Amino acid sequence: MNGQGFILSGCRVLDLTDTKGRLCSRFLADMGAEAIRIGKPGESAGFHWENLGKRLVTLDIELKQGQKVFKRLLETADILVESYPPGYLEALGLGYNQLSKLNPGLIMASITPFGQTGPYRGYKSCDIVAGAMGGQLYLNGEAGSPPLKTFGSQSYYLASIFAAIGVMLALYHRHASGKGQHIDISLQECAAAALDHVLVRYLYQGEVAKRRGSLHWNGAFRVFPAKDGYVLLSLLYQWETLVEWLYSEGMAGDLTGEKWRDGDYRLEHIGHVIEVLERWAKTHSVAELVEKGQLMRFPWAEVASVPGLLASPQLQARGFWTEIEHSGEKFKFPAPILNRCFSSHTRPALKGSASDTLQAPHPKKREYPGKGEALGSPNPPNRGFTTNTSQAPRRRKRQYPNRGLQP
Repeated sequence: MNGQGFILSGCRVLDLTDTKGRLCSRFLADMGAEAIRIGKPGESAGFHWENLGKRLVTLDIELKQGQKVFKRLLETADILVESYPPGYLEALGLGYNQLSKLNPGLIMASITPFGQTGPYRGYKSCDIVAGAMGGQLYLNGEAGSPPLKTFGSQSYYLASIFAAIGVMLALYHRHASGKGQHIDISLQECAAAALDHVLVRYLYQGEVAKRRGSLHWNGAFRVFPAKDGYVLLSLLYQWETLVEWLYSEGMAGDLTGEKWRDGDYRLEHIGHVIEVLERWAKTHSVAELVEKGQLMRFPWAEVASVPGLLASPQLQARGFWTEIEHSGEKFKFPAPILNRCFSSHTRPALKGSASDTLQAPHPKKREYPGKGEALGSPNPPNRGFTTNTSQAPRRRKRQYPNRGLQP
């Protein structure tokens, strides 16, 4: 991506990650950064959706010549994202303490299974291990059944999101101080941090959340089978209106009784409510339930299949889908969401061929000034984080030159 006018235009990112962290640099590339993936010799340059918008350079950082080229690249970089085991880069002389001497403004994000410290720092892991040790698997699945793996690689996605947020905060800090930082991201911690209400309920109420399948944790929603698919229905919202609807079709059963008007009673006997609604939902199509339900202000929704997503008029209207080209073929693909948040145009790109050489338009090693100082050259390169004032005011509008944001 790395085009002008985006929030990270002018920033250079070096990517030394595997699947644990590839998405982090992809996010940064979506925001306009120049992302350069450092691939190992022999690594395939095939299609990986996490690598969209990145350039690929082949280097063996275990060899002296590879380290020499890597350090030369690093002197021009703003950000390094890596996912090697703790201590690996230090053993090669490429740890943060060593690299920050070459580039004092370097921001380095390390994504590892358990972090750089602690008794588990050397444990082997993967996404399902992180999900298990982060509490996600324990909560996923049907009541009375063993824990289930969550969909996708959730700990990897979460780690990349947290790492990208950390990088943005570190860039803001560097804007004021001129100094970089080392960001330590743990897959286990990211999984545990996303447990939402589960930790709150346990820490403050002593209640251990149970696996509930498609039933929402507080009983408010559940997925039901309809005639032609699946639909998400609310169970407790606008209760009287819902019962009247079922009654008009002769399918309310005993839910018209006075005792069911009590919210606590309905929660205690939610299983019976589900039985009645399940029989009723099967007599309607998904579209019937969603369209009429929304007209009646029920927060109901189709459980979209993958073909359903492609046909979604909402996603089409917002330009969610775009077209990319790879190896002479064109594919439909999600447009970068972060680009569309800040700009009315998107520029998806796929750079999937390896390269032995790289033109580096950035200057070599440079000093980072203190807050309010000039960059030491009459025409300093705009890296997206310079201001015209020595101290940014907090309560009035500011101008952000060439950052792609409207003041």
